Amino acid sequence: MPLEKATITNTVTGERVSVMFNPEEYSVNKDLTYAQSAVPGLSAPLLQFVHGNMGTLEMELFLDTYEAHREGSKVLNEQGGDVRDLLRKILALMEIDRTTHAPPVLLFTWASLSFTCVLARASQRFVMFRPDGTPVRARVQVTFNEFRNAKLEAKEIKRETADYSKLRLVGEGETLSSIANDVYRDARLWRPIAIANEIDEPRALAVGTQLLVPQLPFRDPETGEVMR
Repeated sequence: MPLEKATITNTVTGERVSVMFNPEEYSVNKDLTYAQSAVPGLSAPLLQFVHGNMGTLEMELFLDTYEAHREGSKVLNEQGGDVRDLLRKILALMEIDRTTHAPPVLLFTWASLSFTCVLARASQRFVMFRPDGTPVRARVQVTFNEFRNAKLEAKEIKRETADYSKLRLVGEGETLSSIANDVYRDARLWRPIAIANEIDEPRALAVGTQLLVPQLPFRDPETGEVMR
């Protein structure tokens, strides 16, 4: 069974670049941002989710022209050629496309790994040279940044709280009316917040309570009444 090679596909042009040697290892990174809200009397601050951060895929690619490399009957490079000729194919993925006015969105695939991304960084290290100084081996540390846009987000994630625009922590002295006045610019529109959070007593709000603040217009799920 032939060795499956990692491939970088330019989604704009459809051009595919196969790596010369599969990476020995790679790392995938992802983290989230949370806001802290300190409330007097509590043993720890309250956390509120803010947003997800950009995922990254990092690895080292090894390029070699010291030995001639073939794939089947096709010669990939001649022995002793300038390794920078191969390197340019990778660096070209960072060039601005004239049709999109931005570097191309890429798809990095290898076995079960599929990562939609852009090439954000390529650190080149030349490690072997011909007598005349021409580099014939290089190691390239690359970082791919996860590519997301509103269309991809809507396609892949169906949020149960899509009707809610934000989360809010109740501050000292705040009421539903004051929050409605702050958010909607109308203190009379406190009922959508009360209904969304199943609050029966709007005047009794505990400091630090996390509220879902719905977008307007809001439809009461029980009565069907629309509030604007």
